[in-house]
Amino acid sequence: MKKKNNAGAYPYLLPALLSILVVTCLPIVYTVIISFTNYNMYHLSDFSFIGLENYLTVLSGSIRSVFFPVLGWTVCFALISTAGSYAVGLILAILLNNSHMREAKLYRAVLILPWALPSTIAILAWQGLLNEQYGGINNLLHLLGYAENIPWLTNAFWARTGIIIVNVWLGFPYMMNVCLGGLQAISTEYYEAARIDGASRFQCFQKITLPMVTRLSVPLVISSFASNFNNFGNIYMITQGGPARVDNQFAGYTDILASTTYKMTTWSNRYELSATFSVLIFLIVGTFTLINMHLSGSFKEVN
Repeated sequence: MKKKNNAGAYPYLLPALLSILVVTCLPIVYTVIISFTNYNMYHLSDFSFIGLENYLTVLSGSIRSVFFPVLGWTVCFALISTAGSYAVGLILAILLNNSHMREAKLYRAVLILPWALPSTIAILAWQGLLNEQYGGINNLLHLLGYAENIPWLTNAFWARTGIIIVNVWLGFPYMMNVCLGGLQAISTEYYEAARIDGASRFQCFQKITLPMVTRLSVPLVISSFASNFNNFGNIYMITQGGPARVDNQFAGYTDILASTTYKMTTWSNRYELSATFSVLIFLIVGTFTLINMHLSGSFKEVN
C-alpha cells in the first residue's frame, strides 16, 4: 500500500505553530531562565546566573514566610470555590431537571445571568455590595435586625469569606449547565429499575445520579479548580489582596499566588522572584491536575 505524503500539510500548520511558539513557548522558556538569575530592579543590566538560589529563597529562605501562607490560602480558596460552585450548581440542576416544572426554562435563564454578565462589571458590583459603610449586603442585614457593620474588605476573615461568596456566585451557573448536561444523559431506565427494587429518592440520588454526573463532570471540575487556583481578576479587583499583612510587603491576606506574583513584578520589580513563583505555580497546578485526572480515570481509553 502506497504511503501517503503529508508534507503538503505543514505550510498550512506553520502559522499556528509559529503563533504557539511565539505566544506560549518562548514566554515560558524566558520565565524559566529568569528564575535562575538575579534579574531585578537592582540588576537590570548586570544580572547573572545564580542557579537554584531563588528557589531556595522561596522554599526555605526569607520569602518562605510569604510563599507558604499564600499557598495555603490559594489551595483553600480554589478548593472551596470549586466545591461550593459545584454543590450549588448540582442542587439547582436537579431542581431544574424536573419535567413537571413548567417554569424551568425561565428559572434557568435567570440563574445563568451571573455567567452571562461581563465578569468585570459583576465583580465591581460586588465590590460595592461588600462595602462596609454603604454596601447593599450590610444594609440588608440592618433591615433584618443585625446592627453591626460586617468589615467585608478590612478584616482578614470576612474579606476571605466575601471573596469565596463572589467566586461561588460567579461559578455556579457554569457548574449548573455541566450538571444539567450530565443529568439529561442519564437514562430513565436506571431510575425505573431502582424504584421497582424499592429504592428511595435519596438512594437513587446516591447510587445513580451523583456517581454518573460526577463521572461526566470531573474533567470540567478539574479545569475549574485550575482556573480558580490562578483567579487573579476576582481577587485583585475586589480587595487588591488586602487587608495588608504587617509581616510582609509582597502579599495581603486575600492574595493568592497569582496576585502575589503580579505584585512582585509591578510593585517591587523583583522579576527573579516572580518568575520563580510562576514556575512553582505551573508545577503545582500541573501536578494537581495530573493526579486528579489519573484518579478520576480521565486517561483511560473507552473500548
